[in-house]
Amino acid sequence: MAILIKNGTLITASETFKADILIEGEKISMIGHDLTHLNAEIIDADGKYILPGGVDPHVHLDLPMFDTVSSDDHYTGGKAAAFGGTTTVIDFVPQDERSLEENIQRWHAKADPKASVDFSFHMNITRFNRDVAKEIFTLPDLGITSLKVFTAYNNRLRLSDGEIFRVMRLAKTSGMLTLLHAENGDVIDILIEEALTAGNTDPIYHAKTRPAWGAVEAAMRAAALSAQAGDAPLYLVHMNTAGEVDQLAYAREHGVRMMGETCPQYLFFTEEDLLREDGAKWICSPPMRKAADNDRLWQGLSDGTIQVMSTDHCPFFFDGTKPIEYEGEKVTIPGKELGAKDFTKIPNGLPGLGDRMPIIWTQGVVNGQITPNQFVALHATNPAKIFGLYPQKGTLLPGSDADIAIWDPNKELRYGVNVAQHRTDYNLYEGWHLKGFPVMVFLRGQIIVNGDEWLGKPGMGRFLHRHEGEVLS
Repeated sequence: MAILIKNGTLITASETFKADILIEGEKISMIGHDLTHLNAEIIDADGKYILPGGVDPHVHLDLPMFDTVSSDDHYTGGKAAAFGGTTTVIDFVPQDERSLEENIQRWHAKADPKASVDFSFHMNITRFNRDVAKEIFTLPDLGITSLKVFTAYNNRLRLSDGEIFRVMRLAKTSGMLTLLHAENGDVIDILIEEALTAGNTDPIYHAKTRPAWGAVEAAMRAAALSAQAGDAPLYLVHMNTAGEVDQLAYAREHGVRMMGETCPQYLFFTEEDLLREDGAKWICSPPMRKAADNDRLWQGLSDGTIQVMSTDHCPFFFDGTKPIEYEGEKVTIPGKELGAKDFTKIPNGLPGLGDRMPIIWTQGVVNGQITPNQFVALHATNPAKIFGLYPQKGTLLPGSDADIAIWDPNKELRYGVNVAQHRTDYNLYEGWHLKGFPVMVFLRGQIIVNGDEWLGKPGMGRFLHRHEGEVLS
C-alpha cells in the first residue's frame, strides 16, 4: 500500500523545504508539491518536520562483559532506537579463536531473528596473524567494510602499533575503513594496579586511571600510523577530550584522511558525576572528562571537525538484583552492582541509543549549538556516507529506503527512563525537559512507531550489505 505524507517540512543535510513524500513499497518514490495518489493512505504532517531515519554506527547489543551481558539485544535495542528516530544501527562482531567468518555468522545467529531495525556489523580485529590478514580481504563479500582496532585493553583487545599499521594497509587495499579506540593501555594498567593497591576502588578511579592525555597521545599516534600506511582512511571512535578534537583537526590539516565521532554523554557529563552516590551509572570507556572538554566537543560538532554523533550504546542495569517490567514481563540481568566494591568490575557502558536524537535536538538545535541541517548530517547522512549505506540510508531521496522520522518540533515532555525504551533501569537524562520529539517513525515504508504505540516486530530488521564508504573532509 502507498503512503503519502503531505504538508511536512523536509530537513536534509543541506536543505530545508516544504514538500510531500510518496512512499510505495519500501522506497521513497516521489518528492514534490501537491502530490496525489488514488490509493495512498494520507498522513498530514502540517507543522511537522520530516527527517531521514537516524543511523547510529556505534552500538553494542547482546554483548557479553565480565559476568553479565549488555541488557539490550537486537530487538530491544532496535525498539529503543526507533522510538528515538533511529532506524539503522551498526554493531561490532567480537573476534575469538575462530575464523572471522565464523564469528560473523555467530553474530548473525544472535541478530537476524531479533533485529527490529535494519543493521550491519563492524569487525573487531583483536588478534592478528597471517591467517587473519588473508581473511580481512573476504569481509567486503560478507557485507562488512569496516574494522575496529584498539590501543588499550592489553592482553585482551589491544594490537601492537605494528599490527595496527598492517591492518590499516590491508583495510585500504580492500576498500575498508579502520576504526580506532584511542587510549594508552600501558598507562591504564599501571594506574589501575596502583589504585587497587592503595585501596582506591570507588567509581571515580575509573576516570582517574584512564587519563585524557592517553587518548590524545593515542589519537595522534593513530593519525601518524594512518599517514604512514599510505593514507589509509581512519575513523576515531567515541572522542571524549578536547585534545582529540585538536588532533583530528591537525591531522586533517596535514592531509591525513581522518574522521571522528563523539557521543552525547561526552557533551553533558564530567568525571564529577562519578562522585555521585550512583556514580556507577556513568561508568563507560573512555570515561567522562571535564567541562572544557564538553565545550570543545560541541565546537568540533559545530565547525564540522567531528562528522558523526553516535552513542556507543552498551547498557547495563544499575541494580541487576531488582527486576524491571519490559513488555509485560519481569526482567532481571546482572549489572553495575557487580562492581559495588571495585570499579574494575563495573560493566563499562551506558544506555543511549534512543536518547541520541531527542537529546541533541533540544540541546543542540533548540539551544542554537547546531542547525537542523547539521543535526541531520551528524545523525543520519554522514554516518550513512562514511559507512557505505548512502543513498539507501541517511537521506530523503527518490529511490532511498523509506526510513523516515516525522518530528514534532513543538512536542514538549519530561524525559527519563519511563519515556526511553531501553531495557534497563535508569536513564542518564532523567527529568530533562525536551522540546521536539519523533511522533511517527517508518522503517522501509512500514510504520513502526506511532506516538506511544510500538508496531515493530523481532526479525523485521534486515542486515545491510555495505559498500565502500566515503572519506568526508
